[in-house]
Amino acid sequence: MARIAVIGAGMGALATAARLAVGGRRVAVYERSATYGGGVGRFARDGFTFDTGPALLHLPAVYRDLFIKTGREPLESRVGLTQVDPASRHLFPDGRDVSLPNASRAGVISALDGAFGAGAGERWSEVMGRARGVWEATRRPLLEDALTEDTTALGRDPYPAVRRGLFRRTAPSLASVAGRELRDPRLAALLESYALAHGFDPRSVPAGAVVLPYMEQTFGAWYVQGGMRALADAVYERCLARGVEFHFDAEVRGIKTADGRACGLDLADGASVDADLVVAGAPLPTPGEPSALTATPRGPGSTPGRFVVCLALHGHRPEGTVHRTVVHAADAGREWDAVFSGAGPCDSPTVTVLRPDDPSTVPDASHEAVTLQVTVAATAGPEDWAAPGVAAGFAEQVVKAAEAAVPGLRERELWREVRTPADTERETGAPGGAVPGPALAGAGGGHLRPDNRSPVPGLYFVGGWAHPGGGLAHAGMSGAIVADLIAGGPGGSR
Repeated sequence: MARIAVIGAGMGALATAARLAVGGRRVAVYERSATYGGGVGRFARDGFTFDTGPALLHLPAVYRDLFIKTGREPLESRVGLTQVDPASRHLFPDGRDVSLPNASRAGVISALDGAFGAGAGERWSEVMGRARGVWEATRRPLLEDALTEDTTALGRDPYPAVRRGLFRRTAPSLASVAGRELRDPRLAALLESYALAHGFDPRSVPAGAVVLPYMEQTFGAWYVQGGMRALADAVYERCLARGVEFHFDAEVRGIKTADGRACGLDLADGASVDADLVVAGAPLPTPGEPSALTATPRGPGSTPGRFVVCLALHGHRPEGTVHRTVVHAADAGREWDAVFSGAGPCDSPTVTVLRPDDPSTVPDASHEAVTLQVTVAATAGPEDWAAPGVAAGFAEQVVKAAEAAVPGLRERELWREVRTPADTERETGAPGGAVPGPALAGAGGGHLRPDNRSPVPGLYFVGGWAHPGGGLAHAGMSGAIVADLIAGGPGGSR
């Protein structure tokens, strides 16, 4: 019976371990920290709990498949799932306010027409129609299957050229689609905000990134009762039930090889682990062959991180409060420079305000737990996030922006906890605290992730730093792909 060593206990690694253990293999997980879940973190204090990583689940079918394949149980038997409706509320600098219903094309059209005038919804719908073509062209190669040896086709942007007058124009970036086809700066900001939330610069990411809002608006946004950490708990418990062995506080320093094949791990405490196969669910240390043994992003530029402010508030959550509100930046270009060019924290960022209707996140009904999330550069420009006053000063700007979504916020505040990319790096080992985005087609393949099959026989890559990239659904699919490859299949969930 093959023994498989898995490096890291992030969601992709856990999904792989559970699937492999069901196949009768001995699986052992080695995690550098004291817990599992990777970037799916939780902060708890005084009866309040907050998600410090992803807060909503998209494409829940990925985890439904995992639970069926590893125990013939529905996902909902282990976690409570509720559709978030409205899916999101958007507040713009000019005071305009629009809420988008969950997974309703007609509802979105109506909401946008009501907020921005007749025709706005149809223009958005036309772009989403083209996004459907992108989804159909890339769903299997970029989400469900292992990468093929020849990725040339994925280097081309699948977003269709749009005819304007006598000419057919291509759309080299998401921002160009937003400006040319939506023809309203607020609609443009809405589209661009999806790219920013996933860590992409709208000015350079291929137009095919329209698939990001398409997936959410087609398949919905879901909240896990108890917070997203409850999903990590459920997958971890499934691993234990299938006999997976866990070793925490076990940092991996290198991969052992023999005859050119991966055959185990070297741990930081000097221990050596033998294995028939190795699955790396985290970027690896560079032991002399970085191209073979290190899974790093292929995308241009540095990968942004996540800045989080956890707010404990007195006073109940008002009836009808929207779960997720996006407060848009007053100057998007300035924010993008701050995030993607290292110009330092922006004084007016785009802030996502999360206000779950979940009694388990508060000590009692007379309190509310609110989480603020911002996409930021992994480093804070000339100064590191850990430098005195940098994180606290930026948190003030974030809270100031969030007041538009939470009236009386400062008067209700009991305390706050600030989490920066430096905390992400310390807790998860992610380089610079970066949060990898999903793989995208276009840009000559610059937004693809490394193949799940390493050049070193017996070594596989899984999780956000490997194909098909970051995000809960993509991490779960990477687990399905790697487990299938190890089982002798082509790679994928089947």
